[in-house]
Amino acid sequence: QVQLVESGGGLVQPGGSLRLSCAASGSIFSFYRMNWYRQAPGKQRELVATITSGGRTNYADSVKGRFTISRDNAKNTVYLQMNSLKPEDTAVYYCNVAIGRDYWGQGTQVTISS
Repeated sequence: QVQLVESGGGLVQPGGSLRLSCAASGSIFSFYRMNWYRQAPGKQRELVATITSGGRTNYADSVKGRFTISRDNAKNTVYLQMNSLKPEDTAVYYCNVAIGRDYWGQGTQVTISS
């Protein structure tokens, strides 16, 4: 059983920064690609960033140059550093891993507002 627990969300002003964390249970974490998704009110869940087991990253066009995904395999944790935040980044952010099936965390709310 895989458990994912996100943290680090909050309310920040436009232009601010946040760092999200996702702690994963299990010793097999390092072998799998990890993903961050987000879902804004009334919108579909969208893929924001991914990081492979080898550290290769990919980003949605809307966050390129502003967000950075990273992982610490020793801590079974994946991070999402979010800079230059915009109101349109407001969403619930979810951590995800696919191991036979999709596993999701409970989500963490990010609100960008002045």
